[in-house]
Amino acid sequence: MGEEQQDKRTWIEVISDYNKPDVRKSVWQIINSLGPYLLLWVAMYYSLQISYLLTLGLSFIAAGFLIRIFIIFHDCGHGSFFKSQKANRIVGSILGSLVFTPYDYWHREHGIHHKTVGNLDKRGSGDVWTLTVEEYNTLSRGKKLFYRLYRNPIILFAIAPFFLFVMWFRFPRKKMGKSGIRSVYITNLVILVFSVPLIILMGWKAFLLIQLPIIYLATVAGVWLFYVQHQYEDVIWTRQEDWDYRKMALEGSSFMKFPRFLQWFSGNIGYHHIHHLSPKIPNYNLEKCHKENQMFQDIKPVTFVPSLRTMSLRLWNEKEGQLISFRQFKKLFPAPAR
Repeated sequence: MGEEQQDKRTWIEVISDYNKPDVRKSVWQIINSLGPYLLLWVAMYYSLQISYLLTLGLSFIAAGFLIRIFIIFHDCGHGSFFKSQKANRIVGSILGSLVFTPYDYWHREHGIHHKTVGNLDKRGSGDVWTLTVEEYNTLSRGKKLFYRLYRNPIILFAIAPFFLFVMWFRFPRKKMGKSGIRSVYITNLVILVFSVPLIILMGWKAFLLIQLPIIYLATVAGVWLFYVQHQYEDVIWTRQEDWDYRKMALEGSSFMKFPRFLQWFSGNIGYHHIHHLSPKIPNYNLEKCHKENQMFQDIKPVTFVPSLRTMSLRLWNEKEGQLISFRQFKKLFPAPAR
């Protein structure tokens, strides 16, 4: 199709060409993600007899496959991995348990995130907590300290991810609703079903020496991935009256240009602008959608090294329309002299 014909098509017509799960591709992706992950578990068990450094080395690879498994779980929740919603629910619930994530609860929160991304008036569900400069200035000293701690990279990426997925998601709460609470119980049950036999077979010490580094590395990398998808230098946020679905998908969600192997392990989620434009596109069609359509070619990619700088961004400067660091905040808004 020529560029002139593409220009005449609306974005809705364009993405409709890619909103079609292919059962063969989906099944193959489960095989090439789950299969190596299980084999790595076996290899890590035997590596314990050689050197724990070797076990830890293998855990980095296993964590990569677990992130890929999470992307499949994520697609299932959007109903984009299989045409059958029953298949999406069954596969998603099982794979979600491998990443310690309750299916219904997580996807309800994630669905709200898709409907409110970049909306300053509807923050709070499925987002990284972000305050505007004005909001931060109104906080008490204690609350400012709490926010600074929350946004500290050590807390946000090294501590919170493991706590959230491994511990926080284990407990039902009223606000989750009936389906959310049920999904917590189902997830915990599946975790027990695969954990108890392994503990009996290899012992609790070997189990923890394998499971803990894998889930720790996967949750840290996963939260960082989610963070840079909406917290980067050129991101846009707006108030409700100016919020536009298409604009927020293309300018409020990043296009992360990863090295090829990282793109594979992350299930093409770097094409996050396409994913937010249409969550119904399965992950294996995201790159194709981006590359085949001229309307996406002017989107500026965020590459790996510059993405690391985004960890210093803390506040939304609404007047200038940009995320800023606390260092920039001090320069732009110096404390009044006493």
